[in-house]
Amino acid sequence: MPLRPGRCYRNFGTPPYTRKEYIKSIPPVNIAKFDLGNPKGDYEITLKLVAKESGQIRVNAIEAARITANKYLAKKVGEDNYYLKLKIYPHHILRENKMMAVAGADRLQDGMRLAFGTPIGRAARIRPGKIIFELKTYKKFYDHAKEALTRASSKLPLSAKIELE
Repeated sequence: MPLRPGRCYRNFGTPPYTRKEYIKSIPPVNIAKFDLGNPKGDYEITLKLVAKESGQIRVNAIEAARITANKYLAKKVGEDNYYLKLKIYPHHILRENKMMAVAGADRLQDGMRLAFGTPIGRAARIRPGKIIFELKTYKKFYDHAKEALTRASSKLPLSAKIELE
């Protein structure tokens, strides 16, 4: 079955769930790297992608935003001229009580009895003001850095703003 739309998990529908002793199979965190670029540079400016509203961001959206920003920066600025850090971690485990919608399905499932749900993915819970990405670079690459964070924010289900520190 394909991945359900992001609007199904954007809002806080269930209480935060990270307890792993009750879940048999825990979905993996599919984020390849949290630190990108050159961490040892002596950078002049710091840009931050900050959430404006609360909600949940699934792992695949976080990874898509990370890849988009990193590819743009590597192409326009160069690997040694920036440091991009992902500041959120997907602790929350998403669950779904799958229901069948075919004839005779009432004999095969239990409805809301024991409706805890099976794990289908992970998400990061975000509050307003939470920093999602932090980007350090030189002043001459300010426009490219701002464009990279704008492209990354378009992949996220929540609205975000770019702040210069």
